[in-house]
Amino acid sequence: MIGIIDYGAGNLHSVEKAVKKLGFPTKVMAAPRDFTGIDKMIFPGVGSAGKAMEYIRRHGLDHKIKEAIKAGIPFLGICLGMQLLMEYSKENDTDCLSIFDGAVCPFQNNRVKVPHMGWNEVHQKIKHPIFRNIPDAFDFYFVHSFYVQPNHETDTIGITEYGEDFCSVIAKDNVIGVQFHPEKSAEAGLAILENFCANF
Repeated sequence: MIGIIDYGAGNLHSVEKAVKKLGFPTKVMAAPRDFTGIDKMIFPGVGSAGKAMEYIRRHGLDHKIKEAIKAGIPFLGICLGMQLLMEYSKENDTDCLSIFDGAVCPFQNNRVKVPHMGWNEVHQKIKHPIFRNIPDAFDFYFVHSFYVQPNHETDTIGITEYGEDFCSVIAKDNVIGVQFHPEKSAEAGLAILENFCANF
């Protein structure tokens, strides 16, 4: 069963629809009591870091997320769901979940158009199961104004160029984060989701 975390943000149902299209059963988790019978978890996201973390803490989801990750359950963060895995976000000066060491920083408006929106290449720094059957430098769909800056270089497994290189895929142990939206990235995005759901 693939658990999809509902924290009042957007695109949850598009992620759920994509996972079901691949043939995997899903369960939407909106409260701590829902975190049962789950083999893997997806943390989707559209919205602001401050409001998202406020919701997560108010509903006790932060503790359940950390417990699941500590227990070794495979975990995928998407866009804001990836960013909230860091220690801190400069969006709304927000303390996040601290699964990865590092911060979330804004693109500089004077260097590039913000938000970064559209198709862009992901260069694979490390061969990882999440990239199985996906060529290097393949295009995925992005919509974001902030990006993660991990403290440890080994946590960065994919990078994308937008004015400068930024980390677009992170991984550590049983946790993966992608800055792009696989549910909006056509066949390559479905391949990412299938790699996570079936092979990770």
